Amino acid sequence: MAHLRSRRRLAPAVPVVLSLTASLGFLPAAASAAPAGSTTARAADGPALAYVVNTRTDHRTIESVRREIGRNGGTIVASYDRIGVIVAHSANPDFAPRLRAVRGVRSAGATRTAPLSAAGTTDEGAVQVLSAAQAAKAAKGAAPGQEPLEADQWDLRAIGADKAARIDPGSRSVTVGVIDTGVDDTHPDIAPNFSTSQSANCVSGKADTTYGAWRPVDADHYHGTHVAGEIAAARNGVGVAGVAPGVKVASITVAQPDATSLFYPESVVCAFVFAADHGIEITNNSYYVDPWLYNCMDDPDQRAIVDAVNRAQVYAQRKGTLNVASAGNSNDDLDADALVDESSPDDSTPATRTVDPHECYDVPTQLPGVVTVSSVGVKGAKAYYSSYGKGVVDVAAPGGDKFQIPDTPSANGRILSTLPNDQYGFLQGTSMASPHVAAVAALLKSAHPHATPARLQALLKAQADNPGCPAGPYDGDGDGVVDATCVGGKRVNGFYGYGVVNALRAVR
Repeated sequence: MAHLRSRRRLAPAVPVVLSLTASLGFLPAAASAAPAGSTTARAADGPALAYVVNTRTDHRTIESVRREIGRNGGTIVASYDRIGVIVAHSANPDFAPRLRAVRGVRSAGATRTAPLSAAGTTDEGAVQVLSAAQAAKAAKGAAPGQEPLEADQWDLRAIGADKAARIDPGSRSVTVGVIDTGVDDTHPDIAPNFSTSQSANCVSGKADTTYGAWRPVDADHYHGTHVAGEIAAARNGVGVAGVAPGVKVASITVAQPDATSLFYPESVVCAFVFAADHGIEITNNSYYVDPWLYNCMDDPDQRAIVDAVNRAQVYAQRKGTLNVASAGNSNDDLDADALVDESSPDDSTPATRTVDPHECYDVPTQLPGVVTVSSVGVKGAKAYYSSYGKGVVDVAAPGGDKFQIPDTPSANGRILSTLPNDQYGFLQGTSMASPHVAAVAALLKSAHPHATPARLQALLKAQADNPGCPAGPYDGDGDGVVDATCVGGKRVNGFYGYGVVNALRAVR
């Protein structure tokens, strides 16, 4: 997921089948008769909040709903008519319940629990910036033909990406959209492969394509730059190499420009639609949609969030975009009967709740058609933090693990990649695993330019190497306590899905 934040998630819910064959308005109309006791906090004085209103997609309904938004004290920020999602702001505490009662509205709800002028805090995983001494040591250990810092990139060798680059580094007609905190496109390893025409800032819920708007606001918003380098850092004799160094990357910024770096639903809706409309073949989603780790379908606000983001990502799929997402860093079994979520909502005051991950969804990774990625370390074993789950995880990839130490110059089990201001650093997380998969998908798309998202997902699974479940108890952090249980066999299981992706197989 995004950052090294712990992914959050349950409560009994109204069963809803998430299906790619369903209409874009996949929630039944009965959802508008939601229970009054929403778990989402509401301020009595009516603070200004952001909302998503999800409607039928015919012109008459959308125009009618727009009028009702105005009558109920709302201001429209963006209207995505093709998927029936309207983003609005309102200080009316009864805004969502009133809109749910409007004819043609399938769901409506607040996308945050804090006022628009305020937000909570989040726990960012600290990046380990590559020191000058480490860089010098890595450069000294670089083999002929390697990038200067490639000796520290154990992850490339783990999936054959170094050998794959000699056969096919990927096509420049393929773009991976990094939906994240922004990408520093001036970095010398990213600049050669960056696509400005496919980049934007979606923080407000409406795309801003002003030149440079896609960049991170400061060096603390380093996450997206790291992800972009993992995917497509150029083999240009500078720094590191990406898994697919011949493809392009674009930046679609969705993180709040403050210390929280929260990824709100309206920003993500904008990002998926923008990616689809600008010919982006693959998106990488190393985050979960805030403020809920798990969005429960019996809560009308959380239900509306799932509806809105799902409409947007299904729209992207139908226009030819494969969406890849990280499974999360909570070591949660996403196929369990119940999970404890202690971090939601993360923009105000969290409250402990028990949720059912079959009815409370980690968005976007648990949405239909999205490729869900777990993380492994240098030994090929599940990373101690990585969430998992049979039938949920599709494939796995290197994401780093501080307990699995490689024989590299820096002896760092994390993933080395680009950082803003021409720097490099180490991070670990399923955030780092997902871009490896997105990059391998880009190599597959380069080799199979007419492949649909469904076909690309099938190819990803077919070329993966599955180590199978561990022979004995899994103790990821080595403290003598069993940390997780792997369910399944050699072909598919809860730790690795169909296996660890293989870049070399992808290009052969």
